[in-house]
Amino acid sequence: MEQQSIIRKAAECLKQEAEAIEKLIPRLDEDFLRAVELIHGCEGKVVVTGVGKSGHIGSKIAATLASTGTPAFFLNPLDAYHGDLGMLATGDVLLAISYSGATEELLRFLPLIQDKHIPIVGMSGNPASLLAKYSDVHLNIAVEREADPLNLVPTSSTTVTLALGDALACALIEAAHFQPTDFAMLHPGGDLGRKLLAKVEDVMFTDNLPIVAPDAPMNKAIETVTNGKLGLAVVVEKDKLCGIVTDGDIRRAMQRLGQTFFGAKVEQIMSRNPKTINQKAKIVEAGETMNHYSIHSLIVLDNAGKVCGVIDSFSCLPGTRFYH
Repeated sequence: MEQQSIIRKAAECLKQEAEAIEKLIPRLDEDFLRAVELIHGCEGKVVVTGVGKSGHIGSKIAATLASTGTPAFFLNPLDAYHGDLGMLATGDVLLAISYSGATEELLRFLPLIQDKHIPIVGMSGNPASLLAKYSDVHLNIAVEREADPLNLVPTSSTTVTLALGDALACALIEAAHFQPTDFAMLHPGGDLGRKLLAKVEDVMFTDNLPIVAPDAPMNKAIETVTNGKLGLAVVVEKDKLCGIVTDGDIRRAMQRLGQTFFGAKVEQIMSRNPKTINQKAKIVEAGETMNHYSIHSLIVLDNAGKVCGVIDSFSCLPGTRFYH
């Protein structure tokens, strides 16, 4: 096994597939816009269909559309002859994929789709194919050659099909003004869904909060900051938030006060009017606030204005665990 030859062939495959995708860009023409208009204006569902490798790609395209706000599902043409044709109704759009444009199993049921007055968006590598003729809109996915050494295996052609499906999805996101919050509603179990839908109270630190009184001495402040492991101490008096003491506040006070540092009180070095957030706010709001002020933590208040927790920037990142 010649390793350099293997790496060279793999690199050639990636290069050819990348070039094939790039050559799609000039084909984003009136037909592409018409396809976007048909799907965007669809009052029903987008039904994606294809056989073999085209079917696998079509299944992924359907999943991408559905996850970005366009109701879609995949239909195997073979199943259409055994009752699943009833899944299609007036108001739907059919997205039919066949690189040759001549797949018999696919072509056989397209007249039935036309009888239902369902628009057909065809994707093939042959603009003169039967699929193209059956289609209301045809999208050209032709490639110069496949990326495998034998020019036989669906590689560049399937990559281009998938990429054009992604381009459709992205265009529809733009057309529908689809927002991250919309995506989160469709992915409540994912990291983005958790980030956008979860509340501050779901991730804030609540156990053994580093709270110190404003008249506490410096050694107490240092002990509280150290034991709290959040890099700060919350200054509270009679359930009222007075300020915050951070590692940075302590270092700056030591430089400023010198030998009198340990004789000072917390209120002399604390930062007054710290940034806060309500416990019912979304954690994405907490993250945006910290980014805006270039800070790493927020004091969390309940509806009565009392300190009930602390949230840091790490808690706002996707994939971090819940603390409750």
